[in-house]
Amino acid sequence: MDFKLVSSYRPTGDQPEAIDALSRGIESGVPYQTLLGVTGSGKTFTIANVVERVRKPTLVLSHNKTLAAQLYSEFKSFFPQNAVEYFVSYYDYYQPEAYLPTTDTYIEKDMAINQEIDKLRLRATASLLSGRRDVLVVSSVSCLYGMADPRAFEEQVVHVERGMRIARDKLLRRFVDALYVNNKVEFNSGSFRVNGDTVDIFPAIEGYDGMAYRIEFWGDEVERISSFNPVDGREYDEQDTLQIYPTNLFVTTQERIHSALGQIRLDLGERVQQLQEMGKPFEAKRLEERVTYDLEMIQELGHCAGIENYSRYLDGRQPGERPFCLLDYFPKDFLLVIDESHVTVPQIRAMYGGDRSRKETLVEYGFRLPAALDNRPQTFDEFESLTPQAVYVSATPAEYELAKSGGIVVEQVIRPTGLPDPVIEVRPSQNQIDDLMEEISQRTEVNERVLVTTLTKRMAEELTDYLKRMNVRCNYIHSDVDTLERIRIMDDLRSGEFDVLIGVNLLREGLDLPEVSLVAVIDADKEGFLRSHRSLTQTAGRAARNLNGRVIFYADKITDSMRMTIDETNRRREKQLNYNRAHGITPRTAIKQSSASVLGDRAQASAVPYAYTEPEPSLVAEPVVSYMTRPQLEKAIERARRRMTEAARKLEFIEAAQYRDEMLKLQELLDGKPKDDEPQPKEGRR
Repeated sequence: MDFKLVSSYRPTGDQPEAIDALSRGIESGVPYQTLLGVTGSGKTFTIANVVERVRKPTLVLSHNKTLAAQLYSEFKSFFPQNAVEYFVSYYDYYQPEAYLPTTDTYIEKDMAINQEIDKLRLRATASLLSGRRDVLVVSSVSCLYGMADPRAFEEQVVHVERGMRIARDKLLRRFVDALYVNNKVEFNSGSFRVNGDTVDIFPAIEGYDGMAYRIEFWGDEVERISSFNPVDGREYDEQDTLQIYPTNLFVTTQERIHSALGQIRLDLGERVQQLQEMGKPFEAKRLEERVTYDLEMIQELGHCAGIENYSRYLDGRQPGERPFCLLDYFPKDFLLVIDESHVTVPQIRAMYGGDRSRKETLVEYGFRLPAALDNRPQTFDEFESLTPQAVYVSATPAEYELAKSGGIVVEQVIRPTGLPDPVIEVRPSQNQIDDLMEEISQRTEVNERVLVTTLTKRMAEELTDYLKRMNVRCNYIHSDVDTLERIRIMDDLRSGEFDVLIGVNLLREGLDLPEVSLVAVIDADKEGFLRSHRSLTQTAGRAARNLNGRVIFYADKITDSMRMTIDETNRRREKQLNYNRAHGITPRTAIKQSSASVLGDRAQASAVPYAYTEPEPSLVAEPVVSYMTRPQLEKAIERARRRMTEAARKLEFIEAAQYRDEMLKLQELLDGKPKDDEPQPKEGRR
């Protein structure tokens, strides 16, 4: 079936033009396009309209699980009748295997897998293999890591239909090959049980909805298939066919396992001899013992710890050949949408190098065979070769996206709130501090805030000290300030504890402060990263949430970066104001609820009530949260608290704030949960 968008909103502003331009480009075969949309302009709604129009299976790629969860929630609401799926890393905690030669320290792999997210990953894979065209998968960059050969995965899908002839034991062996477990005691998702001519199975994917199936035989013929509630045994209905998908994305055939074992033994002998010839007898002995043990485990149990390091053999790939990934499960003509491309693309580019550096050390010191190097994410070139058509979405696209798009950039700069970009002024640097103090005085009189960006940390601290001596209520923020202290500083600015916030690279903090009506850039004419066109544009955008927003560049000359920023801002502002005049829109300052969190909920007073603006990202938007019981929520709260503390220790400002948001939101959900949903003790058998 085709995508069908369901929404009470309609495209407004320059959304209709953006939708038309992107759709025409995709339909005419343009490989790369860029959607340049300012914050709050409804980019997600635009992409949803494009997906509905072009009717292609779509992968939406985000650079972290937080935004992926938010995007999944949005697209799910837009396409309730279609297969909108969620594919992110299923690790709640992951410590990769590593070896530190300098201290002779071996770190064993440690992880905690979120079973609910694992089921969602399986469901995404099943939707792609079902042949449907109305599939939209929202994913983090984990989709570029190794997975099973899609052909091998599809071979392990068990198809059952009423009237088919198959021996009961043969069907059971197929379930075992698909990694299902015979378990009469605990009938959980991913298990089956047998009672005479009746086989009950709790599928790994359908089990997410709490549905199990009963297959009844008459001799070697499937007589009846029905679905039932695995808790109380209540039957739902009958059906003619049933698809049972494997319980794991890393499956292979028995023939391939036997072939792999032989090849691993050959490579082990060659590598051990090579290490001995290199004068590394200890490493040779270590490797032989470790791999021999793994081979015995695979032969007896079908798996071993770290089996992914043998994926090249199990997939039947040649040395150096890229591993399979989620992109291989899509049809050849799928559409890729890269959200926040200026962050996501560099993350994809860096994945391969970091992974390989760690594994080369493991191979060199005899912990792994060289084949472990082929268990890796895609290289950037491989990633590009797998994407026939891509749309980059960003408010500030980087040179890569612009170059790949070849000048095909679709703009979306009109905000549904009617807020225009701020006015930019250039003032001489002579007496700039006195001028700045006068501007600060004007803002404080009307209860508005000021951001000042400097070139160095020392300058930020000295300017803060000087302004304090002049009785200006101010504070500074930079990377040396403790992470959680930064969160408090931001809250104090919003609440009016002080009026001026001074920093070096404020744009990197992702500030969104509607109370800020002035952004002052000291030494704006000092060319470099902090005064590049993109940095200046992002810094100026910090004043775009206030109706009285204004930006002052203190400089003695107008550099190329300043000129580009001013011209671009003026062009956008003129377009925004013309649209407001033509449609009778009165701009209003964005309203953001005051809370203890920098990234808390925010509500906007929209002058166009029928227009769609993206909600704020939240970790609790993850689809698994609604299924959690009270004990599960309590564990999730504790996990969020640990992650917040860890992020704080690493000085990760945004991450710590997000985890604190998650913790508070989960606590709200826990407070609203009825206490009777806790598991009750089972009654004994009479």
